[in-house]
Amino acid sequence: MDDDLQLLIDLHKGEYRQGPGADQETEKAIRLANIDPKTPYNIADIGCGTGASTLTLARTLNCEITAVDFLDQFLEELQRRAEQEGVANKISTLCASMDSLPFDPESFDIIWSEGAIYNIGFKQGISDWLQYLKPGGLLVVSEICWITAERPKEIEDYWNNQYSEIATASAKIRQLEEEGYSPVGYFILPEHCWLDNYYYPIERSFESFLQRNNNSKAAQEIVEPEKEEIELYEKYKRYYSYGMYIARKPSN
Repeated sequence: MDDDLQLLIDLHKGEYRQGPGADQETEKAIRLANIDPKTPYNIADIGCGTGASTLTLARTLNCEITAVDFLDQFLEELQRRAEQEGVANKISTLCASMDSLPFDPESFDIIWSEGAIYNIGFKQGISDWLQYLKPGGLLVVSEICWITAERPKEIEDYWNNQYSEIATASAKIRQLEEEGYSPVGYFILPEHCWLDNYYYPIERSFESFLQRNNNSKAAQEIVEPEKEEIELYEKYKRYYSYGMYIARKPSN
């Protein structure tokens, strides 16, 4: 494992979330998708990190969850948290890359992925994962998107450089339709998902992170882009957010 990745793990592992989100928004997606909390479901949570959404699903639903991440350290933290919350019996972890999943076709009732699909790109993710859903199965995925038709050049250039697939919600919904899904619902994550639940907690950890890593140049080079991203969100938050997309694989 290269040093930069190890530093990123060090910065993010101790945080409850590795991206914007909230337990309430996960629960909102469950309701919008009309997922019955009593019906048994087989769920894959892809790119689960340390398990914020995994734990909410486990607490809320009658389910067996396969929690997937490519970092063992995150999965170990997820297992620890699941044991603390008394839901470890509902969760099995799998260390795997989301673009090379070892699942059989039609294995899952629900595929869930919050704040992670950008790692392989929205288009590839929704295309690859369709095969793993049972007929009538649900995809619930969050993805960064523009929430206005136009935006200032500074923030447009920044995000186009960071993630070339950023687009409006209408474009994402069209992609879901083109890949064979039937859209069910969509909503955007509110500001507290970014600031209170992700940016401010990680911002408070910068000093201790730098101290742990001897204020090295490599550690500083991890922190500085994070600071820039936070500053840009505070300046331009009215133009973009994460969208939560819910779509169904048609029944045969």
